[in-house]
Amino acid sequence: MHKRSLLLFAAFVFIFCHTGNAYAWQLNVPVKDSTVKDSAIQKVAGFLKKITLGGVFQARYTVSLNREVDVNGVHQPNAEEVVRNSFSLKRARLQVKAQVSDRFMAAVLVNLADFASDPKGKVLENAFISYRWNDAINFTVGQFRPSFGLEDLYPVDIIQSMDFSNQYYAFGNNGWQSFQVGVSMFGSFNKERKVPMKYALSVVNGNNRNQPADNDNGKLGTGRLEFGNMNKIAVGLNGGYGAVKRQSVYALGVDVSGVIPLAPKWDLQLQTEYKQGNNHQYYYAIPDSLRKEPLSKYIMNGIYVLPNFRYKISYHKLTSIEFSMRYEYFNEDEKHDGNMRQTYIPMISLAFLKDYGGRVQLGMQIDQYNKDIPGTKTHNSNLMIVQVQCRL
Repeated sequence: MHKRSLLLFAAFVFIFCHTGNAYAWQLNVPVKDSTVKDSAIQKVAGFLKKITLGGVFQARYTVSLNREVDVNGVHQPNAEEVVRNSFSLKRARLQVKAQVSDRFMAAVLVNLADFASDPKGKVLENAFISYRWNDAINFTVGQFRPSFGLEDLYPVDIIQSMDFSNQYYAFGNNGWQSFQVGVSMFGSFNKERKVPMKYALSVVNGNNRNQPADNDNGKLGTGRLEFGNMNKIAVGLNGGYGAVKRQSVYALGVDVSGVIPLAPKWDLQLQTEYKQGNNHQYYYAIPDSLRKEPLSKYIMNGIYVLPNFRYKISYHKLTSIEFSMRYEYFNEDEKHDGNMRQTYIPMISLAFLKDYGGRVQLGMQIDQYNKDIPGTKTHNSNLMIVQVQCRL
């Protein structure tokens, strides 16, 4: 045989053997090999089955209905051309979970859409290890979302609005919510009784995600108690205390959620939440000469109400049609004539598959400020948004 033929034959035999081995692994059929035992193959195959992949993709088309306001809600009075309509990628998340044992679990969540802008301090969202002792005692360490309100209990892709509330992002910027680095203990009691209870205790750096280390010696501690069942009615109490640059800070909140059956196919899902606390991010952003009082006097607060009417349907893959209207009041500095912001978000959505596996949303984001600041995002705006979502 020619050398070329011999090489091709050898390559074919090599590929065939390795393909056969790989195929046997997938079927959990042991391959005869004196260096690998059947038990080892089964252990590895069993481990691989405990790794799960998930994610969500959200794409948007946004139109600004104000002539001098762009698609990001920024007022641009002197621009040659204001971009008032645009397609955009909101989220492209990929999540990997590994159930290492019956007690240990590790998870990583990244948002690849953050690469579209400056990715510094972004992209990596969750990166933690959890240990489960029993229903009442569990631990999480790493980067995660500490439980400090309703919105910490849901991923953004299953909420009944276009996005999280203004208060969620404000309290997240101050270290109480959103993705933080630290440790948490949580659990539940009385599952079989009429009023089950859940709790969560967390201690975090409080300087947001993807930071190499804390920026001071202070830490933020939070606690949450939840009574009831969210599929019926539940009440949550939230409190937090800590130190930022050697000054004491606090936050507190209360939330109510529940589902009210209206008819065989109609449900009313209701969520409402109130929070207040020190706005140290706002305080330290002000020049020293303009600070009127100590940090303890700079208070932010807000409340939102989110009713969502759901009509359950079974038409091919369509599972429900939903109508929601979120109203929110938020003030970043209540005691010093802060700029009050009111937001209205009416929305209609079509949900496909289970748990919003597919979703089409049409809504408006109407922002009204007490005082407009020209050339900034602190300005009245009206955005129309069409969002398409797919969950993996």
